[in-house]
Amino acid sequence: MFSYCTDPSTLDGLAWLSCYLTTGKHMALYWSFGTVLALLAITAPTALAFGFVGASAARSHIPPVRWLGQVYIALVRGVPDIAFFLFFVIALDQGFEWMRHQVLCPDWDQPIRQGNDFLVCPQAKLPLGTAPQWVHETYGFFLAVLTFAIVFGAFAANVLFGAMRAVPRAQLETGEAYGMTRRQVHWRILVPQMWVYALPGLSNLWMVLIKATPLLFLLGVEDIVYWARELGGTQLARFSDYPHGDWRVWYFLFLLVFYLGFTRVSEVVLERLMQRLTLGQATTGGEAQRRAGA
Repeated sequence: MFSYCTDPSTLDGLAWLSCYLTTGKHMALYWSFGTVLALLAITAPTALAFGFVGASAARSHIPPVRWLGQVYIALVRGVPDIAFFLFFVIALDQGFEWMRHQVLCPDWDQPIRQGNDFLVCPQAKLPLGTAPQWVHETYGFFLAVLTFAIVFGAFAANVLFGAMRAVPRAQLETGEAYGMTRRQVHWRILVPQMWVYALPGLSNLWMVLIKATPLLFLLGVEDIVYWARELGGTQLARFSDYPHGDWRVWYFLFLLVFYLGFTRVSEVVLERLMQRLTLGQATTGGEAQRRAGA
């Protein structure tokens, strides 16, 4: 990046370090921080949407819908995350390709399953073999977001289901006594009040989601842990312009500081959100705020 970085062998001290920290691989490391933050920014609301749909389905008065919601919550929560990530992404990717294969290649006369191989016509591949690299990376990121959303959506559904049951039944009955329909009671009374009961569980789920981001590597996405391991490992002079010993401890120490700082900021934001939600509510937090303001 800098003009004096042309010949790294002539550098030392801060000049060497500045050139070392601005190599292409380090830029990929810095970009991977944005990838992790983008994953969190997209996955969190998507998982919350999955959770809300799952919790609402589990409370449905229609038996098939209720069973579907309960099965989703129990099945996904009962499978270890790593096993789910390793299996589901492959199954999801092959499912997409199979559907495209049925539409784009109806005349295909060979079996798709050939031993351990899954073979579809070239037009059905996702992404296409001729697609640029950014398309492959975007597709991998999309699969990662969808997988994270489904997994953490099941946990969010369980939290929201409990929060919905925690809303006092008397308040729902009051709405019904005033002539509200079941839909109106759900959206105007139940949903606004359940968040104060759901936020502690959702806060813990957010922290777990932050700690789960290194699983991106299992999904084929080069995340910050991947690059920290690659860059921190021993670099020999015949393979690298910037040879050094095993520096992984320093790279992972930097990641430790990053994750601790990020979780601390999250705690502050979530605490303020909790204070906002409990304001005026008939809960322990709301009562504490009323006493403090008295």
